[in-house]
Parts: sequence; C-alpha cells; structure tokens
Amino acid sequence: MTDLETAAARLEALGNPSRLRIFRTLVRAGDPGLAVGQIQEKLGLPASTLSHHLHRLLIAGLVTQERAGTTLICRADFSVMQGLIGYLADECCKDVGIICGSEDAA
Repeated sequence: MTDLETAAARLEALGNPSRLRIFRTLVRAGDPGLAVGQIQEKLGLPASTLSHHLHRLLIAGLVTQERAGTTLICRADFSVMQGLIGYLADECCKDVGIICGSEDAA
C-alpha cells in the first residue's frame, strides 16, 4: 500500500463518528490505554457496535490491543497517529514556497 493509500484508509476509519470518538477516547487515555469495558462505559456503545468499530481501527493500524488476563486493553498507536498527522502536514505550502505559519504566509 502506498503512503497515499495508507493515509486514505486511516482517514476513512476515522471518518465514522463512533470510531473517531473511540480513537479520541484512547488518545486521551494515553499509553496505559483502556479496557474494552471502560471504553464501552465511557461512550455508552453496545458491545457488538464497539467490537465492530474497534476492529476497523485495528485493521487501519490506529489502535493496538493487548490481553492482560481476561481483560483486553486497547491503546491508540501514537506513532501511527503522528505519522498520519505528519503526512497531512508535510506538503503544506510547498507550492507557494513559504513555510506554513510564517509571517510570509499571512
């Protein structure tokens, strides 16, 4: 998959309001992540709906899961998130020959 295809797949996964809420909840939780039950409690999603959306985020590479005994811990993959943000920002203002955010951009 090219960078463009990977970025598009990840953005598509985040394009669903429920998945975006799940991902933002995991981002807020930081490195410790959250158990699936905690995510469900915070967001009030039915278990089957949450499972479906988590699966889509896993496939896109935005979320990781780790089993701790009988508990499934989910975490946002911060390196993937930063890579996606970087991909979106890397080309900023290149065609106009200025650095984005500089006074020349105004």
